[in-house]
Amino acid sequence: MSSAAGIEARRTVGVSMRNWLVQVIKQIYRDRECYLFLAPFGIVFTLFTVVPVVMSIGLSFTHFNMLQPARFIGINNYLRLFLEDDVFLIAVKNTLIYAAITGPLSYLACFVLAWFINDFKPVVRAFLALLFYAPSISGNAYMIWTLIFSGDTYGLVNGFLMHWGFITQPIQWLLDPRFIMPICIIVVLWMSLGTSFLVFIAGLQGLSRDLYEAGAIDGVRNRWQELWYITLPQMKGHLMFGAIMAITNSFTAASAITNLVQDSLTTDYAAHTIVQHLQDYGTVRFDMGYACAIAVVLFFAMVVCQRIVQKLLDRVGQ
Repeated sequence: MSSAAGIEARRTVGVSMRNWLVQVIKQIYRDRECYLFLAPFGIVFTLFTVVPVVMSIGLSFTHFNMLQPARFIGINNYLRLFLEDDVFLIAVKNTLIYAAITGPLSYLACFVLAWFINDFKPVVRAFLALLFYAPSISGNAYMIWTLIFSGDTYGLVNGFLMHWGFITQPIQWLLDPRFIMPICIIVVLWMSLGTSFLVFIAGLQGLSRDLYEAGAIDGVRNRWQELWYITLPQMKGHLMFGAIMAITNSFTAASAITNLVQDSLTTDYAAHTIVQHLQDYGTVRFDMGYACAIAVVLFFAMVVCQRIVQKLLDRVGQ
């Protein structure tokens, strides 16, 4: 009886799956024009995003040095990552500190500044938007900051402090472990008003004024109530996009630190991040299996943070 019941259950599941597959195929055929227009993006996205992610997850369970075929080693890369690699733990700590400061601050700065300049005249708003956005597209901005924090007497900060008698010897700002991380955070915050800032401006410009008039009738009395009950609920999509950009930029920090210190490794790993650790194993040591394990850990950490932020944004306006 039990075997007959099991066969019947499997048959039922098989029929259900077949019926579901038939329904999906019919729906795709019915909406074939839509899928045809989506096909170019879907193909490119699958080939250059989905496939590399899946391959990275697979390679993270192998030893692969790019010279010999990949050899399956199970979870050894992950055990080595968390139990043996002390530098990785330092990179995790630095990345969390970096992300906890630059992520929320840059996100709030993008929205608050966009909200403040939203009611200005178009010409003034465009000028201020360009002024705030310019640092994020300044290719030689790092050269300016390396001049400001240069470790010799010609550095602007050292020159100022020595001129006024605060110090007698130049400080190696970009080599001293005490100052590397704070300086990197300052520079990144200065350059953080990028794509999210423009998206917030566009979102604020697209809000319906009728809702504000209706809100005034319903009892909304000040700008803060307008912001919480009217503005933010209409911009949940823009807020989610800005949050994803902030999470991605803060967790994948590497280029700013490398450009400032002129090296991929900082003194005593004072500002060593997960991405720099990944680049070290992937592009210097060619231990691609281990590098993929680092990338997978970083990927899932970002997914978890994104889900938490999404839960928080769902409460906006409530």
